[in-house]
Amino acid sequence: MRVAVTNDDGVTAPGIRALARAALARGWDVVVAAPAQEASGSSAAMTAVARDGRIAIEERSIEGLDATKVYAVAASPAFITWLAVKGAFGPAPDVVLSGVNRGANGGYAVLHSGTVGAALTAAGNGCRAIAVSLDVPTPTTPEAGSDIAAPASVDGDHDARRHWHTAATFATDMVPWLIEGPADTVLNLNVPDLPPERVRGLRRGGLARFGQVQMTVAEAGAGFVRMALTEVAEEVEHGTDLAWLTQGYAVVTPIRGVTEARDVVVPLLTTGGR
Repeated sequence: MRVAVTNDDGVTAPGIRALARAALARGWDVVVAAPAQEASGSSAAMTAVARDGRIAIEERSIEGLDATKVYAVAASPAFITWLAVKGAFGPAPDVVLSGVNRGANGGYAVLHSGTVGAALTAAGNGCRAIAVSLDVPTPTTPEAGSDIAAPASVDGDHDARRHWHTAATFATDMVPWLIEGPADTVLNLNVPDLPPERVRGLRRGGLARFGQVQMTVAEAGAGFVRMALTEVAEEVEHGTDLAWLTQGYAVVTPIRGVTEARDVVVPLLTTGGR
């Protein structure tokens, strides 16, 4: 099975290394293609840095992935996924694994996640996909992580103590089910930052009405606006992704991309009479 591994934290992030290693341990054919620079909060944006119509791609080497092709791409995660599905990095993948993101991606804030956007783009182009995130704090949010708030760089020693392998293992465990499931469905997986034996189990959760943090206007002046990220004060609803996560469970939410709202009746207006 051919697997493409991507992320939005950048090709050098520890989460992508853990996810690629977990996929290789399953005996899968793995290629890594991820943004050359951190690209959190990019949703499904199709952006790239191009010169003369060519997107810059650089082969990299990552410790522990010596026999694996690794590409740093000057593009957004969704665009990179689209390129992978179209065969830009070798044979088209059967599955896209997006992550492991630094910080949880939960609630309706997944709309803004580059990690989730990459997975949704894969599914929209006929490829199975999982988005996986580890619930770690960031300097911006001391209690909980967020894809939007993910920092461009985090202390390497601190990152090394995170349980990236726990999230990667949960994600690769779910691939067989993913392949048998509906073709247009993405699995959004959030995992506590704990050793595997301390994770209480896996639950299905609905999307919370909000993410772990919210963006507010901190200051507006002549010619500028300054934004700030704050923790959400509301209590999360029971049974949602963020509720299960705070209780120490890994939580999965099946999601789909843009679909037609067939149940909505729209009154049609005509010109020139009835």
